[in-house]
Amino acid sequence: MRNLAILFFIIFTSTQMQAQEQPVDSLIRVKAPFATVNQDEFPGAAIYFRDGGEQVFIEHRGIKMYCDKAVFYEKSNFVKAIGNVKMNQGDSIRMNSKYAEYNGNSQLAYASGNVDMKSPESTLQTDTLYFDRAKQQAYYRSGGTVRDTASTLKSRVGRYFMKDKKYQFLDNVVVTNPEYVINSNHLNFYSDNGHAYMYGPSTITGQTSKVYCERGFYDTRADEGYFVKNSSIDYNDRNVKGDSLYFNRGRNFASAVNNIIITDTINKSILKGDYAEVYRDKDSVFLTKRAVAITLQDKDSVYIHADTLMVTGKEDDRLVRGFYGVRIFKTDLSGKSDSIVSRQVTGLTKMIGNPILWSGKSQMTGDSIFIQSNVKTEKLDSLRVFYNAFIVDRDTAGGFNQIKGKELTGFFKENELDIVNINKNVEHLIYVRNDTQELIGIDKRTSGRMVLEFADGEVAVNTNYDDVRGTTFPPDELPENARTLRGMKWRGDEQIFSKDDLFKGKPIPKQIKIQGLPLPEVEEDFFKTEEPLELDKNSVLKKKDLKTREKDKVKNLPAKEDN
Repeated sequence: MRNLAILFFIIFTSTQMQAQEQPVDSLIRVKAPFATVNQDEFPGAAIYFRDGGEQVFIEHRGIKMYCDKAVFYEKSNFVKAIGNVKMNQGDSIRMNSKYAEYNGNSQLAYASGNVDMKSPESTLQTDTLYFDRAKQQAYYRSGGTVRDTASTLKSRVGRYFMKDKKYQFLDNVVVTNPEYVINSNHLNFYSDNGHAYMYGPSTITGQTSKVYCERGFYDTRADEGYFVKNSSIDYNDRNVKGDSLYFNRGRNFASAVNNIIITDTINKSILKGDYAEVYRDKDSVFLTKRAVAITLQDKDSVYIHADTLMVTGKEDDRLVRGFYGVRIFKTDLSGKSDSIVSRQVTGLTKMIGNPILWSGKSQMTGDSIFIQSNVKTEKLDSLRVFYNAFIVDRDTAGGFNQIKGKELTGFFKENELDIVNINKNVEHLIYVRNDTQELIGIDKRTSGRMVLEFADGEVAVNTNYDDVRGTTFPPDELPENARTLRGMKWRGDEQIFSKDDLFKGKPIPKQIKIQGLPLPEVEEDFFKTEEPLELDKNSVLKKKDLKTREKDKVKNLPAKEDN
């Protein structure tokens, strides 16, 4: 009885003194079935115990705590809660732990031992947690796990902003979802809508794709994202890079904007442009704005440019189609047409609509042109010109050698034209010169068939067959207006001599202005308050614990102007 009287005297006296110094609502209130004092172990404190099913009850400015044992330092407005601790803040926060302490003056709580904090949107589990009620923020730095309706998020350092329902995760961040895993060193997550913002090197890895970015947004519930700054997507055998990427996992769809590079590792090809759409289910790519398809070969790659390019089909049977303003370039072959179709598995390329080819000094035209490559050696094999085949060859002195017929079949040797057969309704006009390139005659004939033999890109031998008619005219006997076969049109000024000529004369399309992702707000240090945090002498914490360690700070954020 004497101890109990002393306890009540201490409680009454300290309460009166506190009441004179502080408003009543700033004082911690403790209620328990049983209380005592132990001046040797807990000097200046009252000790409260649960009795059966009723726990110790602690209240302060809307926060309610329950525990098996409480050590209350009323004079310093500080309490320790021990065993089966529960801390509730209205309907917004419910926290369980083995141990907790709370400072009523600073409103800073500290919990340890299987800490489990629940909000309406998510659950946080960690070993130790700081909770600043004044700021409405929670903080851990010993590793934590957050679970929401769609994902599990882990990190070594984490901070929860209750008003914004935002988590800031730092260091070894891992987001696990049944469909993918996100790895990052800095990720901001909004628990109310599942939106995640990634800063610094980050990856999103699924069964069929992998996304990399150094700044990105991902909706973890809708399974779609937007990525900028060194972003790329791996789709099985394809890698997509661009200044800006969009990705939707449910639709198996991705799009890219500006400075796009799509690499096909199996078929050794590259696509470039300023706008692209990728459909994984259909294994297709749509590309426009300075679109180029490059087939990589050991010694001589093939470039195809068109206003729009489409690449479809599985990896073992890719089909490249180009529409409008088609241009192709290979070191020893170039051309133009309205459209083009190229199947990689067969090595056949079809140029359709006003096609023209240049090989060496020879220009070939017709209604359509087919080029056949050897798929094993990757070398040109043959070509066919269907209907209205026309070859024009400008000689060294400026004369135009001309040959026309219904159809043309050519054969290549080491990627250079070797033999050409012209069939049906053949006409030719060839300038004959001596060793000094003086014009000595003009050969003008018709025949049923003609064979050309090439050397160093020029016609070396021509032979007519079947009903050959015509003669070689002295130059002065064939007037200028008779030196052109019907349909002849020299287009040498359009010839493509390099890959840069693929865009010659075409306007440069204006790139889309990319809407960058905002940088994260520079948050005030968690432990920084208007008044310096006073650490109660009875706390298990040390002064160094109320400081943010260098290794726990946000690092390597880009400059403001770097979007």
